[in-house]
Amino acid sequence: MLSISILKLLKIKDCITLIGTSLGVIALICAVVGSRDSISLGFFLISISLGTDLIDGYIARKTNTVNEMGKELDSLSDSLTFGIAPAILSFQAFKTGDLFDIIIGIGSICFVFGAILRLARFNISKNTGYTGLPTPISALLLIAFFYINYFYVLAIVAIGGSSYPLLNLSSYLIPIFLILIGWFNVTTYIHFKEKDKPLYVAFIIVAPLCPILGIIGLSQPNFIISIIISIFFLCVFLLILIIIVRGFFFYLKTKRNLPNLSS
Repeated sequence: MLSISILKLLKIKDCITLIGTSLGVIALICAVVGSRDSISLGFFLISISLGTDLIDGYIARKTNTVNEMGKELDSLSDSLTFGIAPAILSFQAFKTGDLFDIIIGIGSICFVFGAILRLARFNISKNTGYTGLPTPISALLLIAFFYINYFYVLAIVAIGGSSYPLLNLSSYLIPIFLILIGWFNVTTYIHFKEKDKPLYVAFIIVAPLCPILGIIGLSQPNFIISIIISIFFLCVFLLILIIIVRGFFFYLKTKRNLPNLSS
């Protein structure tokens, strides 16, 4: 195995995974640039990588090419694309320029830790289903939170406003959200079935809509479109919170049947 060229080991699904990884790296570069538009582009690229995450899994199952290398590659890619990149983008998007940024930084670190630890546990877990919030969904939660604010600001600007109370509030809420999401990733009190159809259907519908509506909103930055898209992302945010609550109740329902779920 060690003497085999890495290129010969790569399957089609792995190439799709690497495309998602590339999008995550570009998103990190956007975060380093730090402008409002580059941060928006970074979140946009992560929303596209949600699609590549769906596609590589689908191809792996259909072509029967699920293997250990693909599993490790997928986890490493997810830790970058759905863990590190969203955390740094969120820090750049909501930083206040004062000492409170330290708190936001701590929240960002907690988010990354949650994503990486969740992926590591998933790789060694023998339990059926999914324990903790999957990292693509936690990334989608941050994408929704960012775009609620982003298109809200565009709507205010479109009518000549210069005050953004929601954005100011969000800057103080973001560290709480980052820490909570990190906890949602690793907690054993949230559980989903291995083939959770409502969760899968919701994700497969919402994930493609995020970049599509992002393009529409950026190409037509008027008040009506911006406020509608902001409300859409608010609905996505609330939908994910409902999914999290649903996962908690599913844990309670199966606790007696799965006594080792929290082990």
